[in-house]
Amino acid sequence: MPPGLTARASAKVNLTLAVRARRADGYHDLESLVVFAAAGDALRFVPGGAGFSLVTRGRTAGEAGPVTDNLVLKAARLLAERVPGLPGGAFTLIKRLPVAAGLGGGSSDAAAALRLLANAAGLSLDDPRLMEAARLTGSDVPVCLAPAARFMRGTGHDLGPILALPRLPALLVNPRVAVPTPAVFGGLGLAPGATRGGDPAVVVEDGSRRDRRALLPLLAASRNDLETRALALAPVIGEALALLRGDPACRLARMSGSGATVFGLYDTCRAAAAAGKAITAVRPHWWVKPTMLG
Repeated sequence: MPPGLTARASAKVNLTLAVRARRADGYHDLESLVVFAAAGDALRFVPGGAGFSLVTRGRTAGEAGPVTDNLVLKAARLLAERVPGLPGGAFTLIKRLPVAAGLGGGSSDAAAALRLLANAAGLSLDDPRLMEAARLTGSDVPVCLAPAARFMRGTGHDLGPILALPRLPALLVNPRVAVPTPAVFGGLGLAPGATRGGDPAVVVEDGSRRDRRALLPLLAASRNDLETRALALAPVIGEALALLRGDPACRLARMSGSGATVFGLYDTCRAAAAAGKAITAVRPHWWVKPTMLG
């Protein structure tokens, strides 16, 4: 690639996800504990010229849809509308994450574009115009703007403080099926204005530090409210979960977001990598990635 500014677009993983209500505008209010993986896409920006262009490459680039619909360009243009003199230029996106996978890949790509443009323009990352562009780009983009462990509430725009959580060795598994998010939420059957009860998604005090052994029982007592509906739409997700839960070394297995990616938590990176090799041996066409969450 040509020289320029680069950024990693880390995969977003929902350790927990509770659906609290359906708003009058049709969107759902959520409560989710979010972390980010060492695995992700990569984005490069070469400033120069007017406007923005985008080229996509990589293993999953063909699944990302038309370039004209990509959130990278949407985010860049929204920021340009708010920042006079914002430099234009060329983006190159290396897609490594599966698409429509519950990992916030497109949102993380868009957030990476905003960070790169802020760097090019000398903007602070806490410039309110950056967050405004993120919110207008998509629900998950704000939490990806400063990727770190935190609670995400409401439609994704209500962000809690960064949490000092332990790093978690993990295995991400996607059975290579796309699960449409609207269909998953629609399956909940909530009418506009309806609320759902239930305990908090997870009890972790903002700003607290817990070791892995203390955190895992709290996560195990939580849930992902979208998992059952996603399983009904794509039963192969259940197969991926079963492979993780059948591994004695796996401490917790759950679906991320609206699916179809699932994650397993492990005590060590070596154990996560061994589990990945075992799953790849029986399901060679799946996307399987050992990583670290934090």
